[in-house]
Amino acid sequence: MRIGNSQGVRIPKSLLQDAQLSGEVDMTVVDDGLLITPVIEVDTGLSLMLASHDALSDWERPEEEEAWASLQ
Repeated sequence: MRIGNSQGVRIPKSLLQDAQLSGEVDMTVVDDGLLITPVIEVDTGLSLMLASHDALSDWERPEEEEAWASLQ
């Protein structure tokens, strides 16, 4: 089926379920055709860093507070 200048392909629901594909997919050209794989979001660690930063911001270190106070 034509979609603009592209070629569209319909994939039967049962085939998608068997392949456990849903949502976004990546398509890669391989020797014999196309490889369709699910998009897997990689946690870059940013959410972990932000979570630890929030935890550390609640942690008080008196000697550090005194040092900052003396600079003001």
